[in-house]
Amino acid sequence: MQNDVPDMREEILQQPNALRDLLEDKEEILQIGQILYDYEKIFCVGCGSSLSTLFSVKSVSSILSKKSLDVHTGFEFYYNTPQCENSAVILTSQSGETSDVVSALKRAKEKRAFTIGITNEADSTLAKKADKSIITNAGHEKAIIATKTYINQMATLYLFLGEIARLEGNKNTLLSDIQKLPQIIEDMIKATEKKEKENADHFKEVDGFYVLGSGPNYGLAYKTAMTLLMEGVEIHGCPVLSGEFRHGLIERVEKGIPVIFLTGGYESDEITKKAMSFCENLGCNMLVYDFNWYKDHTRNISNLCAPFILVIPLEWFTYYSAQFRGKDPGATRHIGKVRY
Repeated sequence: MQNDVPDMREEILQQPNALRDLLEDKEEILQIGQILYDYEKIFCVGCGSSLSTLFSVKSVSSILSKKSLDVHTGFEFYYNTPQCENSAVILTSQSGETSDVVSALKRAKEKRAFTIGITNEADSTLAKKADKSIITNAGHEKAIIATKTYINQMATLYLFLGEIARLEGNKNTLLSDIQKLPQIIEDMIKATEKKEKENADHFKEVDGFYVLGSGPNYGLAYKTAMTLLMEGVEIHGCPVLSGEFRHGLIERVEKGIPVIFLTGGYESDEITKKAMSFCENLGCNMLVYDFNWYKDHTRNISNLCAPFILVIPLEWFTYYSAQFRGKDPGATRHIGKVRY
């Protein structure tokens, strides 16, 4: 194992305070939620980890709100622009300079949409050129795979949605649950590191995982596969909607195949559990992350917040998986060098 790499580890530990700093300015975020309430259609644009937060919030919106959210990755929005006149477009990018997202911002403004940028960098193109912008106040982040910026960006989106749902008359606990998250995340960081180091050691020889999730957890499955595993550990990762397991992956799994399952106690997790049972019977090499297993630390928050909880052990698993393989989980080989 290589020498300790500080960036990702330090940034995992910084997440509770980064979120506390964001929530100190939550009134500005809630005001933008009030603006969004007046739009019939909202488009959401992001890439990588940012896209994964949008998948999660779209699912939460379908549960809590009447508002329709349409999620796009950056260049797909640019080249296949939907009819977004008189609509709001939320654009997400930790750096505020992601070329895909900046291009989408340009196209959205050409279409006369109202644009909202969510970024961690106040001097970025996205922050300066969007009609409204939220700076996520996570502090500088070096590790490419996004830990504290992921948490703060998703919290911003959840606050938007919680305020919209409140204005719609939905008596949910989302806004109060977000307030509890800094301490919950702090507890989760302490409680899960040892076990995930053991898991990383156990799986250090595998060359990839399928990652299944349903509802809000599909966004986390996407992040786990696309950024934590492929960028952080440099192994293969494939995100799969639990409901799609029987349409393809069911013919690929067999004894020893590594599969990660994310469950949150959603109604749709009925099909997640069926996939788990099938894989267990075959002898697949399974890792399961269940929101309900962490009840001692979650202070009775809604399972809609499961991605905030489950990402913490997955971050530790990523960190130690990279360490056992001699990789730097915060570095990249090609991202930032290849521009198009």
